[in-house]
Amino acid sequence: MSNRVVCREASHAGSWYTASASQLNAQLEGWLSQVQSTITPARAIIAPHAGYTYCGSCAAFAYKQVDPTVTRRVFILGPSHHVPLSRCALSPAEIYRTPLYDLKIDQKVYADLWKTGMFERMSLQTDEDEHSIEMHLPYTAKAMESHKDEFAIVPVLVGALSEAKEQEYGKLLSKYLADPSNLFVVSSDFCHWGQRFRYTYYDDSQGEIYRSIEHLDKMGMGIIEQLDPISFSNYLKKYHNTICGRHPIGVLLNAVTELRKAGADMNFSFLNYAQSSQCRTWQDSSVSYAAGALVVH
Repeated sequence: MSNRVVCREASHAGSWYTASASQLNAQLEGWLSQVQSTITPARAIIAPHAGYTYCGSCAAFAYKQVDPTVTRRVFILGPSHHVPLSRCALSPAEIYRTPLYDLKIDQKVYADLWKTGMFERMSLQTDEDEHSIEMHLPYTAKAMESHKDEFAIVPVLVGALSEAKEQEYGKLLSKYLADPSNLFVVSSDFCHWGQRFRYTYYDDSQGEIYRSIEHLDKMGMGIIEQLDPISFSNYLKKYHNTICGRHPIGVLLNAVTELRKAGADMNFSFLNYAQSSQCRTWQDSSVSYAAGALVVH
């Protein structure tokens, strides 16, 4: 048996965000400094996973709500963009590298999840190809830096789950969501609009295309704020909005539903919404970003 520690490299550093620790630190600090912390401590956040030049400022609205003094474990739920996956998968790595500092995976929680028989193991290659979890690592490292030796992460790659599976994983993870020392990071962009995404829904009563997109996204965001997984599923079936983290969001909403059945009082608020560009013609394309936080009272 070799004792070599398995590390996941910061494979998107140098392309999706800067590989320079000092530059990255300055950027994250700049974005965070422009935002108020209004609803800390967040128990869960939804934040985007695009290149930081597009969504770094939006993501800051979610990460500003994180309280490093109470958080000891950060679950990061990201959608799978490259491999077909009908369940959720765990990483073979023990350490996730970031330009700021290395993050360690909570092996005890991983062992407990593994024992349920509900998870598969992704390859290191799959893990490093995927950006949906990685884009949250530098922000997590930054938000937690004052307690950087006192927390671990629990990365979970979420497949194209059925509604029944979203419910099962929500139930399973609800006990972790109930614990105030855990933070859930749900990785999702919102509408991917344009011919290159094969999605061109347009409601002409809204005026310009980008306003129609915003109206569609904000309808979905309003439903997420109601914390009702069934309404969210129905919205997706009706409009087919290309929200790439819809399954991680579905898992979170189902976990919340479990806790509310047990009497927990929670609310979710979106704090920021942005688009990569404003679509005005059928040749244009854009991706939308939203940041929000769940608070348990």
